Order: sequence, then C-alpha cells, then structure tokens
Amino acid sequence: MPWTQDLSVGVELIDDQHKMCFEKAEALFEAGKNHQAKEYIGELLDFLSDYTKKHFADEEKYMLSIQYPGYAEQKKEHEAFIAQLDKLKTDYEASGGSLMVILNANQMVVTWLTRHIGTLDKKIGQFARQKQA
Repeated sequence: MPWTQDLSVGVELIDDQHKMCFEKAEALFEAGKNHQAKEYIGELLDFLSDYTKKHFADEEKYMLSIQYPGYAEQKKEHEAFIAQLDKLKTDYEASGGSLMVILNANQMVVTWLTRHIGTLDKKIGQFARQKQA
C-alpha cells in the first residue's frame, strides 16, 4: 500500500519522511515477492530500521519544539515499533531468509505506519496548525 495524501500530517519534513518509509516498505514487499536476493532484502530491512529510527528522532524533536502534549504517547509507540522491526530482522535472519517472514514483515510495517500516521501523527499536524492560528 503506497503513501497517499490522506496520510498527510501537514508538516513537510514529517510527510516526506513518511513517504520514504512507505517507499522502502513497498520495495521490501516487492523484493520478497520477486524472490530477490536474501542479501538485498536484509539490506532493505537494515535501511528501513535505520531510517525509521532517524525519522522518529526527527519527529520527536519536532514535537518537543512545539511543546506537543502527546509526546510521551508517541515516544512509547515509536519504541514499540523499533522493537518490532528489530524482532523482524532477527526472525528473518533466523529463518534463513524466509519469504513468509518478509511478507508478514511488510504487512506489519504498512499496517503500523497507516494506523500510527492516520491516528497519532495527524494530531501533531492539527496541534501545530492550532498553535499557529
């Protein structure tokens, strides 16, 4: 599932990073579906993990800069997602590169991103707009 405009938070930096997360999740799914090299899938998982950590750090910094009241809830969600991604990487490596693991991983990533962005992250944009008004 690609990023769509209805997932826009209204904060350019955050939206651009969300788009990149969706692009990498989609690339990961396609690589698994096309039975591409296990190493490539491993690299994509590593990139997604690293990029997500950077994105969360940037998002958390932004929330602090606008004194967003939902910061603690967001940080907790971010930490839980990072733990899930780390587990997926471990499961993928332990499985010897199972296609099923990667397809399940992609489903988890896209579902989490869609739910998280659609509910929690959108509130950041709403708060920022109200604060500017």
